[in-house]
Amino acid sequence: MHPHPNSHLLRHGRCSEQGRAYLITAVVHQRRRIFTDWRLGRLLVAEFKRAHDQKWVNSIAWVVMPDHFHWLVQLEQHSLAQLMQATKSRSTLTINQASNNEGAFWQTGYHDRAIRDGEELLPFARYIVANPLRAGLVEKIGDYPLWDACWL
Repeated sequence: MHPHPNSHLLRHGRCSEQGRAYLITAVVHQRRRIFTDWRLGRLLVAEFKRAHDQKWVNSIAWVVMPDHFHWLVQLEQHSLAQLMQATKSRSTLTINQASNNEGAFWQTGYHDRAIRDGEELLPFARYIVANPLRAGLVEKIGDYPLWDACWL
């Protein structure tokens, strides 16, 4: 039995808005800590860059943790669902190929939080880039290889 049998219904009826900022989180299937290999994490980062370069999003900040990522974006084109489907499917192909794996890479779905108009983005960006510090992975954020923010 599926541990969350109705989780697929959470997205039903949801919409996304172009121009709105979103904090997105997605988790690796079975929480495998695959991004401890930073080279595999860079393959995911390449997909973030592709979405930004193709003007699907304005990428504001991101961090790739060992088993998940946080990404703060402003939607420019397409829906949030289309963005996540493309990012997760392309990264699955490249990461599975590079790591000689096959099958599911990401957990189904993702978590998103729409940022309200007028809310400052900087606190969300700081939360994102401080994740490796809070997790005890590094003592200085500059020592962690898988993060960025547009303010730097």
